[in-house]
Amino acid sequence: MVVLDTDIVIDFWRGYAPASAWLATLQTEEIVLPGFVAMELIQGCKSKSDQEKVVRLLEMFNLIWLEPEECDKALTLFKEFHLSQGLDLLDALIGQTALSLKQSLHTFNRKHYAAIPELLLVQPYKK
Repeated sequence: MVVLDTDIVIDFWRGYAPASAWLATLQTEEIVLPGFVAMELIQGCKSKSDQEKVVRLLEMFNLIWLEPEECDKALTLFKEFHLSQGLDLLDALIGQTALSLKQSLHTFNRKHYAAIPELLLVQPYKK
């Protein structure tokens, strides 16, 4: 299973060749997005047309949502690291999703997730 962060999906959507090539190598892997990544992508839309394109893009991926007890863990992370290390709300939820799946998070946003203990981050291609 491969868990993607928002930046990886954006690279793919924009046609960034290394992102597309890397995703093509994952033919047998299950690729999942935390549901909060989908929400972040929709939040970034500036028009209905953009949103429709993002919704079509999201159909390519399986969305994973946190169970209530995992949301409680994300809240604990957020309370502990929001003020001291600047952990963002959605990053706490996305990071906890990867932790709950016992998977690495594929991202280039190392700084966003640096506060989350035990979260393994993977930069999947060269930028």
